[in-house]
Amino acid sequence: MKRFYSRKLAKTVVMLSAGEYCVSSKGEVLYTILGSCIAACIYDKERKVGGMNHFLLPSHLRPDELLTTNLGRYGMYAMELLIGELLKRGARRNNLAAKIFGGGNVLNLGNGGDDSVTASNINFARKYLKLERIPIENEAVGERVGRKILFFSDSARVFVKSFDVSDEPRVLKEEKVYKDRVLSSGKVKSTAIVF
Repeated sequence: MKRFYSRKLAKTVVMLSAGEYCVSSKGEVLYTILGSCIAACIYDKERKVGGMNHFLLPSHLRPDELLTTNLGRYGMYAMELLIGELLKRGARRNNLAAKIFGGGNVLNLGNGGDDSVTASNINFARKYLKLERIPIENEAVGERVGRKILFFSDSARVFVKSFDVSDEPRVLKEEKVYKDRVLSSGKVKSTAIVF
């Protein structure tokens, strides 16, 4: 994770990469760039605490296997770490709400139908949050675009900028490297930062 002060935003910005998550109760802006990956922004507006994760499920999953297969543990792990840390930082479970982003079909990981990795990512995030009774207040998912996300952790405001991934080859390269690491090792190392 990279941390820097933005004069334009007049706030500290924390940049997350794939496999990372961050929770803030100090009003930082959480920033990430997504292609096929998903970022869930979960927050308690009343307590002004929010967090974001950035994950990529490692393989094709059928929608009915999303929460029961070992392969889904990566997305579940990222969500559970984020929610657990939010609760530790003072958020109340019944106040939590979410916004989800990403799942762009940019790596050609599947056929683009319901069994593709990107569709599985989107379905997983929706299903997980529904089972946890965390309402999704907004989402920008799917399509053949990448997204830059700025999440204001204290107000839950989000700025989303869509882009053509061919204009940002670095995004594709980083996602391919992360995907290969996940698939080859069978393990995902999650990194956290808490403010």
